[in-house]
Amino acid sequence: MPMDILLGKTLAELQAVAQEVGLPRFAGKQLAEWIYVRRATSFDEMTNISLKGREALKARYTIGRHAPVAEAISKDGTKKYLFAISGDEAMRREAKGDEARYIESVYIPDEDRATLCVSTQAGCKMGCRFCMTGTLGFHGHLSAADILNQIFSIPDADKLTNIVYMGEGEPMDNLDNVLRSLNAMTSAWGCAWSPKRITVSSVGINKGLKRFIEESDCHLAISLHNPFVVERQEIMPIEKVNHLNDVIALLKQYDWSHQRRVSFEYICWGGVNDTPKHANELLRLLKGLDCRINLIRFHAGVANEFTSSDEQQMEWLRDYLTEHGITTTIRRSRGEDILAACGMLVNALKN
Repeated sequence: MPMDILLGKTLAELQAVAQEVGLPRFAGKQLAEWIYVRRATSFDEMTNISLKGREALKARYTIGRHAPVAEAISKDGTKKYLFAISGDEAMRREAKGDEARYIESVYIPDEDRATLCVSTQAGCKMGCRFCMTGTLGFHGHLSAADILNQIFSIPDADKLTNIVYMGEGEPMDNLDNVLRSLNAMTSAWGCAWSPKRITVSSVGINKGLKRFIEESDCHLAISLHNPFVVERQEIMPIEKVNHLNDVIALLKQYDWSHQRRVSFEYICWGGVNDTPKHANELLRLLKGLDCRINLIRFHAGVANEFTSSDEQQMEWLRDYLTEHGITTTIRRSRGEDILAACGMLVNALKN
């Protein structure tokens, strides 16, 4: 039987672990500090816990830390890492072939910022036509430990300033483990990060969105890509069951003007969704919602049927939307040469 993993457990759960192995309850707080603050990779490092206690922990538990098994470095400094996932028993039951054992995450340094894009599932079941990750199929949910391990175990972990849950998978489809990992990252007993340093993305699953908004203070990014229902449905199957209009109506029920932010990701395709008609529909759809839009260049090779908007058209769309009240930016593409850019994670490093 595989040993239980401590990474991802709450303070209360770690206190229960301490008592289970014969340690005093306060040792749970020591465990939390070693795991989340000092980032220990072995029980031997935990020198303020008795040797007997450490041996008892070794017999029943593992911390859950493991280094990436491969990496690639882009000419622009972006780094992509391949992780073998440990998962939990449910993940092992769901595992389907070799793809289930690996996920990728992307480290993006940028002057005084360093962002890590983490995965939440092995593959993805959303099936968006423009996304290479969807071609992997779905192979299982990542445990909170495997989500956090991506953050803790890259070589540049101590340089991180921001985290985006925008890698493989749909975070709202694995919300229990996503929220558990966010709790560990933002709680005082954990890493004590400000929620403002973390953004979680979604294609728009209302049930998960509502719970996420009410249980987390992290930023939210919605993958929009087309404001017209019929056109969006053609490229994003989720639109058939979770309608964009319902997503926007839900978001408008909450206040986004203070500590947290909602943004919309918008990949631009030439003549497809970058026209004045689409710009005006975006303005109508998002009217009254305090938000911003991030325009994203489509990355060649993801799907031959699509062609990215040219720079001039994207600049026009950015300026038009901004002038009409929605702050809009063009996201700089990073890591395309190592298949690390938006929508390009296909576990290529394992080959």
